[in-house]
Amino acid sequence: MGTKLTDLEVRNAKPRQEKYALSAGHGLTLIVMPDGSKYWRLRYRFSGKPKMIAVGKPYPETTLKAAIAKAAAMRAMIADGLDPADERRTERLTQREKAANTFGDAADAWHTFRIGAWNAKTAEQARTYLDKDILPKLRPRPLDNISPKELGVLVAAIEKRGAYDVAKKARQWLKAIYSFARANGWTANDPARDLGAIAQPGPGSKNYAHLTLDELPTFLNALEGYEASTLVKCCAKLALWTANRPGVTRSVKWSELDLEAGIWTIDKGREGMKRGYFHLTPLPSQAIAMLREIQPVSGHFEYVFIGRNDPRKPISDGAIAGMIKRIGYRNKQTMHGFRHLISTALNDKGYAEDWIERQLAHGDPDKIRGTYNKAQYLEPRRKMMQDWADLLDRVASGESNVTPIRRGPAQTLTAT
Repeated sequence: MGTKLTDLEVRNAKPRQEKYALSAGHGLTLIVMPDGSKYWRLRYRFSGKPKMIAVGKPYPETTLKAAIAKAAAMRAMIADGLDPADERRTERLTQREKAANTFGDAADAWHTFRIGAWNAKTAEQARTYLDKDILPKLRPRPLDNISPKELGVLVAAIEKRGAYDVAKKARQWLKAIYSFARANGWTANDPARDLGAIAQPGPGSKNYAHLTLDELPTFLNALEGYEASTLVKCCAKLALWTANRPGVTRSVKWSELDLEAGIWTIDKGREGMKRGYFHLTPLPSQAIAMLREIQPVSGHFEYVFIGRNDPRKPISDGAIAGMIKRIGYRNKQTMHGFRHLISTALNDKGYAEDWIERQLAHGDPDKIRGTYNKAQYLEPRRKMMQDWADLLDRVASGESNVTPIRRGPAQTLTAT
C-alpha cells in the first residue's frame, strides 16, 4: 500500500465538527481535530493486540515526509519484537531520572563520599567553596543540561575577582563531581573536561621573602635583641631550628612534644600541615632548652605559644609578622621564608637531598620509596639539624660569618 496523502492534502485538511482521520499508508494516520490541530498516529498490532502511538510532534512541526520516516523506524522496531510504546515509556522514565539528577545532589553526594579521604580542614574548605562559589548557580540544574560555556562563565567570574586559587580549586572540583556522577550512571555529560584550556593565568607564584646566608648574622642579632614578647621570639626561633611550616609551628601543642626524646610528632591529618601528612621533627638541644624554659609560662595550656588575648588559642601569624617588621625586616624575611633559607643552607652544605626534603616535610612519608617508615631518616636528620642550630649560635654570638660553600659527601655544617 502506498502513501495515501500528499503534502498539499495535509496542508489543506480542514477541521470538521468531529475529529476525523486521513490515512498516509502502512498504519500512519493524520488525525484532524475540530480546533484545526493535526496529529500523526501509527496504528499497529503487538502481541496480537491493536495499539496506537503518537508519531513525532503535531503537524506542521512534523512534516508528512518526517512522519513517514519515523513510522518506518517504529515498524522496524516492531519487527524486531520491541513495542515502541514500551520503549517510549522507558525513555521518558530515563529522562525524568536524569532531570531529577541535579548538580546539587551530585555535589553533595561527592562531598560526602570524599570526606573519608580528606582531613577536616580540606573537607571544610571544599564545603565552603561549593556553597559560596559553585552551588548558588548550579544546585537546581540537571546534570545533563549544564554546558561547558556555563561552567566557563562561572569560573571566569571567580577569576575576575582575583581569586585564582579558588578558581583552580573550582575547576578541579567541577571535574571531580562530574566524574563521580558519570561513574554512578547519573549522566554521560562532561562539561568540565576542558575548563583548563580557558583558565586565566594568575599573578606569578608568591616568593616568600627570605634573607641570604650573608645577611643572617645581623638578623639573628636583631631577633635576639627583641624583648616585646618572649613567646613570639621563641616561636620564630623554633621555626629556624626545625624548618617546620609557620602554621604548624605557631600551633604546636605540648602533647606533641617529647622533650626527653627530643622529638616533635605531628600526627596525620594535623591542622596546618600541608595535605595532612604525618611528620617527625627532631629537636636540637637549643630547642629543647628553650621549650623547658617557657614551660612554666604556657605548660598548663594546650598550645606552647599561647595567644596574648586568649591563651586557649595559639599566637597569630600577625604576631610573628609584626615582630619581624619591628626588628627591621619587613618584606625581607617571613616565617615561611625561614624554610627557604634553611633549605638553601643545608643544600649548599652538601647534606643528602632526601634528608632535607624529609625535614621540610615534602611528600607523603607513607609513599616515599614505597616504604611506610615513621622514623624516615630521623637520626641523620637529628645530626643535620643539631649542626644547623649550633651554627646559628655561633653566628649570633659573632664568632663567625656564614658562607654558602657547597660541600662534598661530608654532611657537617662548618663556620668560616
